[in-house]
Amino acid sequence: MEKERIRRYEQAAELLPPRLRRLAMELPDAAKERAEELRLRTGRPLTVLTDEGELSVAPADRDALVTGDDLERMVAGVTEFSRYASVETLRQGFLTVRGGFRLGVCGSVVLRDGAVCNVKDFTSLALRIVRERIGVGAEVAERLFDGAGRFQSTLLLSPPGGGKTTLLRDIVRCLSLGGEERRALRVAVVDERSELAVSYQGRAQTELGNHTDVLDGCPKAIGIPMVLRAMTPQVIAVDEITSSSDVAAMCAAANCGVGLLATIHAASVGELARKPLWRELLAAEVFSRAVVIEGGGGARAYRVEEIPCSDGSAQG
Repeated sequence: MEKERIRRYEQAAELLPPRLRRLAMELPDAAKERAEELRLRTGRPLTVLTDEGELSVAPADRDALVTGDDLERMVAGVTEFSRYASVETLRQGFLTVRGGFRLGVCGSVVLRDGAVCNVKDFTSLALRIVRERIGVGAEVAERLFDGAGRFQSTLLLSPPGGGKTTLLRDIVRCLSLGGEERRALRVAVVDERSELAVSYQGRAQTELGNHTDVLDGCPKAIGIPMVLRAMTPQVIAVDEITSSSDVAAMCAAANCGVGLLATIHAASVGELARKPLWRELLAAEVFSRAVVIEGGGGARAYRVEEIPCSDGSAQG
């Protein structure tokens, strides 16, 4: 596992401009293994984000500082010198990159009729090192079915950075591949922020199974009814429920007999119960299982709980 994490870090570092790449490669292996993002800010040192905060890759002397030219070169490189072709995601503040990486961008926003149409004059970049953990969701996936073999709609819970997206991605893979005692399911992923499939030029850069369809870069409230009509999924998977419109779209899908798999920020079912959005979900009785993610790093544990009905009784 450590060697694979180091390898992914070094793949990400290869995307940096040559001067910064050399600095990034000099980082000790222990820090490479813990790296989650490489961050570039104009006039500041290159840093690496880990689970313990940001580390400067080099001393803050003039030769080690990131320049505006560095940012322009990096964006040009990851877009293969065709920024226009990437403008649809760029105006949303990110770029997906070959190899399964994701580049967040900040700079001067160009508005047209009140809507963002481009970002230019970059000031900051955040290269996220997307790492798959194949198999992490296998045992959990088997516990998301009832006694009759029906998938139970499930919420994955943890605080920000707790591993929800990683677990969600692998559960999707497991459901889509099936198992010895259960058939594969058709799964539709509405990947609003391109973090599950990390699609690049129409191809998912992560492993999501053989029977998974991906709608990339589409808001959940719009994408859920789209895949429901177009792909007849058995399960719809989304990352991060954040609005009442997301809840309404999921309720409509559930009423059509589709299973749902989603993440939401909460450390426990108890904390979830204090969120206004949860009251809408509970009243709709859409979800019957919760997976609570505990711990951090490689020591995470997954606890599956039943979600009660709005009247406090058990569902199903």
